[in-house]
Amino acid sequence: MRRYPIGIQSFKEIITGNYLYVDKTAFIHQMKAMGKYYFLSRPRRFGKSLLISTLQALYEGRQELFTGLYIADKWDFGQTNPTIVIYFNQMSLREVGLAKSLLDTLDEQAQNNEITITNDGIGKRFQELIQKLHAKTGRKVVVLIDEYDKPIVDFLEELDIAEANRNTLKSFYGILKPADEHLEFVLLTGVSKFAKVSVFSDLNNLNDITLKKQFNEVVGITQAELEATFSEEIARFAQETEVSYETFLGQIKHWYNGYSWGGKATVYNPFSLLNFFSDSGAFRNYWFSTGTPTWLVQEAFKNRFFDFTNLEITENRLESFDFKNLYTPTLLFQTGYLTIKSYNKTDYTYILDYPNEEVRLSLNQYLLEAFRGKENEEVIPKVLQLRNALNNNDMATAIEIINIIFSTLPYDLWQRENERFYHALIHLTFTILGVYVQSEIHTARGRCDTIVHTQKYSYAFEFKLDKTAQGALDQIFEKGYLTPFKESSASSKTLIAVGINFSTERKVVESWLSKTL
Repeated sequence: MRRYPIGIQSFKEIITGNYLYVDKTAFIHQMKAMGKYYFLSRPRRFGKSLLISTLQALYEGRQELFTGLYIADKWDFGQTNPTIVIYFNQMSLREVGLAKSLLDTLDEQAQNNEITITNDGIGKRFQELIQKLHAKTGRKVVVLIDEYDKPIVDFLEELDIAEANRNTLKSFYGILKPADEHLEFVLLTGVSKFAKVSVFSDLNNLNDITLKKQFNEVVGITQAELEATFSEEIARFAQETEVSYETFLGQIKHWYNGYSWGGKATVYNPFSLLNFFSDSGAFRNYWFSTGTPTWLVQEAFKNRFFDFTNLEITENRLESFDFKNLYTPTLLFQTGYLTIKSYNKTDYTYILDYPNEEVRLSLNQYLLEAFRGKENEEVIPKVLQLRNALNNNDMATAIEIINIIFSTLPYDLWQRENERFYHALIHLTFTILGVYVQSEIHTARGRCDTIVHTQKYSYAFEFKLDKTAQGALDQIFEKGYLTPFKESSASSKTLIAVGINFSTERKVVESWLSKTL
């Protein structure tokens, strides 16, 4: 049985422990050939730490670890370099503080290399360590920094600490440019991309490869890598679930692929994929559950964001991250809950959307709980009850469930923003329903609010606010919302139009009408 390196970020441990490894060393070879200073932003658990560890092993000359890999005969292992590796995710930032954590890390690295550093300031001690390592070994120094932004990201709810940490990091990273003559290679990785004037104003020679086409797949697993590496597992699990290989492969792609930083090439989150195969091919929430974004959901709720499909955003807005003035879509993109679907070269704009089913289902579930004011109450059971009612064409029960979903809305919020809340709950409920049946949410003018396909029925829902159910029902027929399904593959299904009118005063479905074609 193969060993999956779930949670293992050490390249040496993966190789010597005979764990599965997807070779990414071609990208490292390309980076080495192209330049010297790099920055890479990717979501958590995407392989950034493993990339750092692999680079460390290369520069330390660990040739035995690279047998059979792309870079094995393309790297000069006889020329080693001293390395300074800083993992911010291994620091006790809350207990010890950033300054003390950095000083302890620098002192430890100095001690490991039998070097004495005497400067007091954090930046000066860092610079002194680099200079003395170069002088001692005669070889330029490699600096690898993982999760560079963790001291800020972890304190976004405590802006005073975030600001203090930003200033500390600014001075710390600022010494890298004047230390240029002592440096061989520099890579900083993180989740966010703070504005350069905020953190990197003194390090403006960083090559940001986050959105560069040739590095879209530097971490993550491509479709080709999936099929080449996991073909045996895919075949076995497809047989166990009694579907074809191609069908099961498509299901995996639907659930876990879709992350892109250019809008074309996509990758899988390796954490979700490895857990999926380790869990005998069970389609579950893996990556999302390891870092439930309670704070992010509250930011979305506070700003009344709930529909993140086909969201247009400018290039400047996408790449900036101002922790004093957060923009929810940017925050969700940089943390991996949204991804790039396309890029308009003429207008310099991006289209963002959910990367895959895992994220879409999980994030919408948390958003629906937030808008209902019931963050500790599962919404999935209610959605499943709605599905069952629609499967049985039991519209009275379906309306009752919709009323239950609305009934717990906080009264004061509903009175202030009932229309916004109304649209949010309808949208989120039917988006989640779409996981269990084919449900499409349409918002463009002239299209039905919601189309739902079950095994036997195709429903067209039209929702009105403080109008009439008859008016909603009439619109379905006037606009011909069900017409396309009369001659389509769904023609064998019973077609049902449903008009619903919601009362903002009573916070319930006031009236509803349905008609079978």
